[in-house]
Amino acid sequence: MTEQVGRLYGIGIGPGDPELLTLKAFRLLQAAPVVAYPVSEHHKSLARSIVADYLTGNPIEVPMYFPFKVDQSAQPFYDQAAETLANHLAAGRDVVVLCEGDPFLYGTFMYLFTRLSDRFPTEVVPGVSSVMASAAMLGVPLTYRNDVLSVIPAPLPAEVLKTRLANAEAAAIIKLGRHFAKVRAVLAQLNLLHRAIYIERATMQNQRVVPITEVDPAAVPYFSQILLPSQWQPHE
Repeated sequence: MTEQVGRLYGIGIGPGDPELLTLKAFRLLQAAPVVAYPVSEHHKSLARSIVADYLTGNPIEVPMYFPFKVDQSAQPFYDQAAETLANHLAAGRDVVVLCEGDPFLYGTFMYLFTRLSDRFPTEVVPGVSSVMASAAMLGVPLTYRNDVLSVIPAPLPAEVLKTRLANAEAAAIIKLGRHFAKVRAVLAQLNLLHRAIYIERATMQNQRVVPITEVDPAAVPYFSQILLPSQWQPHE
């Protein structure tokens, strides 16, 4: 008789506001015997802090450290985390992995999904992405009618950013952090600063909206975005 294995869930927990958790994600989180989440090198976890009040079932907690450094590959850490989770799954325990935003939109869960989904039954629960949350917090519709939305990572080279933005009808520039000055310079070259709106930590208690010309490049966090919303006008 084959032993039953556990099921792997990657749940999107949204951009920061705990009330943006979906009902399905909440139900799975409450029932999970094992909950895994990424942590920083200081053992802090934004993901866990978002759902902390919902962890009432005394689950086994699995912190996973993934370095996000230019000079250090995170792949061995994903390998290690995947094997840790595989041990729980092989023992018949369901595992819920917390993923900020949406698991399949630049989410850390993707790298565990590729390592485990062919070995264990897996389900992905969508979450509110930071792109959509930022637009809502800023009160700017991103797209109208047939507008094409471009989601552009700030770490791209300046020339690539320039090409992408020059042809963008609407755009969200993500992962700003230390790349903010480069992005702002590209926007200035393209005469797009008047359309660009900056927000950091959207939906969190320390959310900030600052005019893009007044942002201190040295203080821009990773969780920040620049939006270039649609230019469509209602009377058109």
